[in-house]
Amino acid sequence: MLSRTAENLFWMARYMERAEATARLLTMGQRMAILPGAHHRDEWRSVVRATGSGHQFPEGQQVTESDVVSFLMLDPDNPSSIRSCLLKARANAKSARTMLTQDMWEALNEGWRKLDSYDVGEARQQLPTLIDWVKTRVMTFRGAAHSGQLRNEGHDFLRTGSALERAQMTLRLLDVKYYVLLPETEVIGGNRDHYQWTSVLHALSGSRAYHHVYGGTYTPWQITDFLMLNRLFPRSVAYCYDQLAYRLNRLAGWHDARAACNDTVQEMVTALEKLDSGEIFRFGLHETVQHGLSMTNRLGAEIAQAYHFG
Repeated sequence: MLSRTAENLFWMARYMERAEATARLLTMGQRMAILPGAHHRDEWRSVVRATGSGHQFPEGQQVTESDVVSFLMLDPDNPSSIRSCLLKARANAKSARTMLTQDMWEALNEGWRKLDSYDVGEARQQLPTLIDWVKTRVMTFRGAAHSGQLRNEGHDFLRTGSALERAQMTLRLLDVKYYVLLPETEVIGGNRDHYQWTSVLHALSGSRAYHHVYGGTYTPWQITDFLMLNRLFPRSVAYCYDQLAYRLNRLAGWHDARAACNDTVQEMVTALEKLDSGEIFRFGLHETVQHGLSMTNRLGAEIAQAYHFG
């Protein structure tokens, strides 16, 4: 396969996952912003921070829902906005059209300019509907790939990009929780803390799965264990890294050569196998998340180097 085609598939999957991740961040921001005192805690700033774009909003300036909806959903100049991600995913798909099924192409193509027609007021008013539309588009694309695409090298690049971006999504959502709680550590264990933690589960569509594993008890340690280390939940960091290891090993087989990315992913899989939730909190949730993000960024760079992207 041409490296350019592989790169298009890899980034197409990443952009689709990123669009969904941003939609989930907005859902989480909405849920946290309705709590008493949210205005003083600046919940929406925590959402922007978790995307790595906190520098776009000066400290001391109140960040509003309108600011965040404009920046993370509609802004064509923000490369990580939902609008930008969907446009770039479609552009990558056009360049790798022969590797996609008709259903995959239609999922990317249907309503691809939908967000162009919204201003921030309309988007705020219809935010839950727009978030559901984004999630549906991404899930339709994912289902089309799962049910119809050949399990060849192209599929492995697609799934590698998806798993890498999803691991980042889960880590960033956990970081939202850290940033929200940071100014008021005395509320740990209280009703607001409980609601914030369950909001993380809700944003990742993990409430039912968590209840199946842990029953009706919700604690920060169990929720962190579930989202970081549970190897059966498809949005956990451990599950994503297991998938990355599997896909990168397959790619090494297709190319008959291993690369630095194979060693890095195995290093992370082994580290997650040895970790438990108690160690995460002893080391620090934020520090653990930042280490995970650093390793994920490193892995992405090594994949690009191994397969000559860009």
